[in-house]
Amino acid sequence: MATLKVEIVTPEAPLWVGEATALVARSSEGWFTVLPEHMEMVGDVVASVVRVGTTEGEIAIAVHGGFFQVGPGDEGETLATVLAGIAENVEEIDVARAQTAKESAEAAIAGDNHNEHDTATSLMAKAALDRAELRLSAARS
Repeated sequence: MATLKVEIVTPEAPLWVGEATALVARSSEGWFTVLPEHMEMVGDVVASVVRVGTTEGEIAIAVHGGFFQVGPGDEGETLATVLAGIAENVEEIDVARAQTAKESAEAAIAGDNHNEHDTATSLMAKAALDRAELRLSAARS
């Protein structure tokens, strides 16, 4: 019987590795689902909540962008790997901290006077706002 192994990996360490029934994620082309015996493919993962179906239930992980690869694993196994720069288990998100980060990023964006020297600061504030909003959205779902 074909199986699906899923790995969600960050530069620091694997966040989740195990046998799964399905992997649902979003790329720049839309949502996709990986099942056992899935065809080989590679693509991007945009900021979203990646869901891993297991026999024990669903695992939700907030992924702040990255890449995925699906290919053969061990004999009879499909291996789906998500490589994320930043990822966190939705159950471990600190909502108060995410709300504070959102407010700080919004204040930085509001105070941006749009001059040449603040471009990097503005981009960093917008990225921080995106991360905070994903965390808050994921924690509410």
